[in-house]
Amino acid sequence: MVNFQEQRFTPRETSLRPGIQFLIFVSLFIAVLIVGNIIGIGVAAAIYSFKEVMDVARLNLNSPHAASILWILQTAGTTFPILAAPVFFAAVIVNNAPGYLKVNFRFTWKLLPIVLVIMFISFPAIEFLANLNERMVLPPWLQWMRDSEDSAQKLMEVMLNMKNVWDAAFDVVLIALVPALVEEFMFRGVMQTILIRWSKSVHLAVWITAILFSAFHMEFFGFLPRLLLGVVLGYFVAWSGSIWPAVLGHFINNATDVILTYLYSQKLSNTNPDDQHMFNYAGYAISFVLLVALLSYYRKTAAANQPIRVNDGEELD
Repeated sequence: MVNFQEQRFTPRETSLRPGIQFLIFVSLFIAVLIVGNIIGIGVAAAIYSFKEVMDVARLNLNSPHAASILWILQTAGTTFPILAAPVFFAAVIVNNAPGYLKVNFRFTWKLLPIVLVIMFISFPAIEFLANLNERMVLPPWLQWMRDSEDSAQKLMEVMLNMKNVWDAAFDVVLIALVPALVEEFMFRGVMQTILIRWSKSVHLAVWITAILFSAFHMEFFGFLPRLLLGVVLGYFVAWSGSIWPAVLGHFINNATDVILTYLYSQKLSNTNPDDQHMFNYAGYAISFVLLVALLSYYRKTAAANQPIRVNDGEELD
């Protein structure tokens, strides 16, 4: 009788094919993104003025309200859509929020210190890829990409203008923690799950998701290092079955940059977070070797504590 009731009242997941799911999710995200940006502009204009909002859009950042306007636009136009789209899709469209968002805690705590070490070990490898990426030459017709990145950098500098420790704490939450959470829901949660089901290959899904994750940030000269980050985070989720190791790794990556920026701006550290020549080639090589070894150890640790693990009905390869 109990089994009958569970079958009777347990919601059934959608039978939509993965390819259709992917198209629906992308369309949903674009729609929410447009609505979020409209709301953000409207709220900022209502609080301040439409002229000030347009000045910020034109990179005229002399207004005393520029930082506040940027935060409103960022929250409504980017953060909210990245959170709302995957949550709505998982809970309503496919009716399987746990399977797509992977918010379970069914993983061994031993993975968390491994994540911590992996993230710090990966910094030299990320720097190497950043330098390699920087040396790539864009054709003249793609110069707009460089201009776009320069503009984004100016906006980020305004948002990272930290005068005291409370500003730093604020930025750690809104620039490091919140983006780590919502971006993992979207990419390693919903998108990677769809691609695993579609491709029937965890490795292919992890790499495609990482490519989409890096491309989403619209930063050509940061594409390779962000690709590596996406791959590492993808395997964190694929091998543990939970989103939280990836959220922790993503947060460590973001928070390190925010904290180093604060310490450098306050002359509390000589380490410039924008310096891409902190390590040498030996450091790069050691970083890549240790990164591969530690990822292998992460996988074995996850498997040892989940000897028979199935990812949403599909055994991982």
